Amino acid sequence: MARILITSALPYINGIKHLGNLVGSMLPADVYARFQRQRGHEVLYICATDEHGTPAELAARAAGQTVREYCREQHDIQKQAGEAFGLSFDHFGRSSNAPNHRLTQHFAKALENKGLIEERTDRQVYSVDDMRFLPDRYVEGTCPHCDYEKARGDQCDNCGRLLDPVDLKNPYSAISGSHKVELRETKHLYLLQSKLQDRIAAWVEEKSGWPLLTKSIAQKWLKEGLRDRSITRDLQWGVPVAYEGEARPGFENKVFYVWFDAPIEYIGATEEWALSNGQDWESWWRTDKGADDVKYVQVMGKDNVAFHTVSFPCTILGSEEPWKTVDALKSLNWLTWYGGKFSTSEQRGIFMDQALEILPADYWRWHLMANAPESDDASFTLEHFASVVNKDLADVLGNFVNRITRFCKARFGEEVPAEGAYGEAEKALIAELETRAAAYAGYLEEMEFRKAFTELRAIWVAGNEYLQVAAPWTAIKEDRERAAASVRCALNLIVVFAALSRPVIPFTADKMFAIFDLDPETAARWPDDVGAALSRFKGGEAFALPEVLFAKIEDEQVEEWRQRFKAQ
Repeated sequence: MARILITSALPYINGIKHLGNLVGSMLPADVYARFQRQRGHEVLYICATDEHGTPAELAARAAGQTVREYCREQHDIQKQAGEAFGLSFDHFGRSSNAPNHRLTQHFAKALENKGLIEERTDRQVYSVDDMRFLPDRYVEGTCPHCDYEKARGDQCDNCGRLLDPVDLKNPYSAISGSHKVELRETKHLYLLQSKLQDRIAAWVEEKSGWPLLTKSIAQKWLKEGLRDRSITRDLQWGVPVAYEGEARPGFENKVFYVWFDAPIEYIGATEEWALSNGQDWESWWRTDKGADDVKYVQVMGKDNVAFHTVSFPCTILGSEEPWKTVDALKSLNWLTWYGGKFSTSEQRGIFMDQALEILPADYWRWHLMANAPESDDASFTLEHFASVVNKDLADVLGNFVNRITRFCKARFGEEVPAEGAYGEAEKALIAELETRAAAYAGYLEEMEFRKAFTELRAIWVAGNEYLQVAAPWTAIKEDRERAAASVRCALNLIVVFAALSRPVIPFTADKMFAIFDLDPETAARWPDDVGAALSRFKGGEAFALPEVLFAKIEDEQVEEWRQRFKAQ
């Protein structure tokens, strides 16, 4: 049994997440976690809300709340949405909680002790009307690279380039809109990443199993040369710049930069989990405490890769303490909304709560993962969503379960028939499924999700093709035992399908187990031996006729949703 630590990029606190956020980190991490649990491994899946930084302050101001109140409320909303989508976090923490504060301050002190933090005086944008320095997203203006007029001080949402507030043309305050801004001097702490260039480059080079997207982003940053990075900001909300409870002189009104403390929350949230469950968090994170046998997997969108392949490793490795570093880093491209960007700030696209108002979670989970943006950006459209759901879930999987259970009830009653023995058709099915199930598991192990779910769909198709060949509705006219054997095989196949499908469509899988009154936690054990799995039911086991698993999506529904979400 392996020990597998999984973290997905922390969803930011300002509002419920859209489908692009979901498929970019949390959902693929959940699928992988569920798969590994079914394989019998010890899995710890950790996530949390990322609550510090400028956007939290701005969102709280717009909502008429204190930042603390706003973050508490939004955390609960995001936690509930995750649960409704079946995200199986072992713990969903908060970066504003005490463990992250303590650990962030600990790392800063350790880095300073190693000569990797330096105090520098910067020229920073100051708003005369607001009477304060404006860090990062408090400054907006025109991007110097693509002339997008609503670029933020840290990044341009149009061209994706990382920015410094002083780079913006025509800058103005995001607080008041005032253009009365000027550069003034202020002190900040810098992490001397340039001193770690060779060490980080060697560490990245060791990661031979990283996906091309992950490694290419890391190598691009390394080729350009690591730059020293400010890790403090002029804000009130965040982790205070203090060591062991004592504010660092001259930094009493500053906090650590959100991108310094946010990745540390992976460790902080693990400590939160341990405190809540009477567990030991250090055995997951400290190699001197047993974490050397842990496989650590991170999942995130491509815009977060640089911070996790360069900046966070600078923190971890620079401390020279025995911390666990990432082994596998699955990065994904962007899911777009009809070719344009999903946007939280502009409410463009479908958000998690809205999706569940329309259809159950498994409809979305299947479509998003079967079409995950792995090799390139992928465009979400309602038309394609409806087509995939209807063809894969309704016509293939749902139709198989519906046909065989209703036929069995009509001709053999509501129990598995015991007559007859498996023949050549069943042997051929078992041979095909053993090959396909092994390939499917291999793709999930490598987190190649599109390939995995192409294989899973092929497994469902194989079940339907088997029914066409066995044709129990025809065989029963002349050979009742042959018909009974094929029905028994097909009913067993429902349980196999449920187990194989549970990582991606867990709610439906549990409905399939419920047909036979099976406990999902035991029935979902991964079916490594397909032949044995197809002989689970010997005959006489009762079952209950299920409702239709998946209703087809009609054209009228798609048009209604297009109007609601302004799809174009």
